[in-house]
Amino acid sequence: MTNILSKITILVLTMTSLSSCVNTKYATYFNNTNDTTILNSISNNIPLIQRKDILSISISSLNTEASYVFNTTNSFVSTNTSASGSNTQSSGYLVDENGFIQLPMLGNIKAENLTKAQLKDNITNMILDKKLLVDPIVNIRHLNYEVTVIGEVGHPTVITVPNEKITMLKALGLAGDITIYGKKENVLLIREKAGVKEVKHLNLNNKDFLYSPYYNLQPNDIVYVESNKNKLASVSRGTQLVPVFLSALSVGIILVSRL
Repeated sequence: MTNILSKITILVLTMTSLSSCVNTKYATYFNNTNDTTILNSISNNIPLIQRKDILSISISSLNTEASYVFNTTNSFVSTNTSASGSNTQSSGYLVDENGFIQLPMLGNIKAENLTKAQLKDNITNMILDKKLLVDPIVNIRHLNYEVTVIGEVGHPTVITVPNEKITMLKALGLAGDITIYGKKENVLLIREKAGVKEVKHLNLNNKDFLYSPYYNLQPNDIVYVESNKNKLASVSRGTQLVPVFLSALSVGIILVSRL
C-alpha cells in the first residue's frame, strides 16, 4: 500500500510540474542579438506639451530685480510619488483645457503641442519684443512626467521621471521586471498625443525593438504586460489538481491506517 501511495504522490507532483513549464524562447529579451552599435534617434521621440501638463518655467537675466517678477507665480502645487514610494511636492504652471499657460507680464501663451524648445523660443521672443529683459534665459521642465506600468510585472507602479527621460526597459526594471508568466513578445503601449490615443503592440523578444521609436517612453505612457497561457493554465490546473491531490492523499491515509 505504501508503494501505491508513493506512486500517487509522484504522479500528482509530475502533473503539477508539467503544468508550469515555460518556453524559454519567450522568457528572454532580444533573442539572437549580436554585438552592435545603435544610433539614438532623438529627433523622432521629443515629447510634446499636452493639456494638464505642469511646467516649471524660470526666467532670469543679468538684471535680477527685473527678472524677479517672472518667477513669482509658479503656484500650482503638484504631489508626485516616485518609484521608491517617496512623495515630493513641486510648483509650476498648469497647461489649461485650452492648451495655454499664463505668465506674468506676458499673459496667455499657447503651450499645447509644442516642444519645450519651441515654447522656450516663443517666451524668449515675447520678452525681447516687449523689451522687458536683455538677454533673457528661459528654462522649462516637466514636473508631472509619469509613466504607468501594470500587468504581469513584479510590482505594478506609477513612476515619476525627474530627469525627463526613461526607456521601456528601465520602467520595467523599476516595476520589478516582467515575471516568468508575462508575454514579452506582446507588450502593450498606450500613448496619447494631441487628444488621440495610440495603441502599439511591442515584441521585446525581437532585437528590432532596440531601434524602435517606442524604446524611449513619453509622459503619461501606459505599459501593460499581458499574462501568457502558461499562467492561465497553471492557475486552472492548480485549481483542478488540489482536490485530486487531497483526495489521493486521503485514500492513501485510509489504506495505510487499515494495514
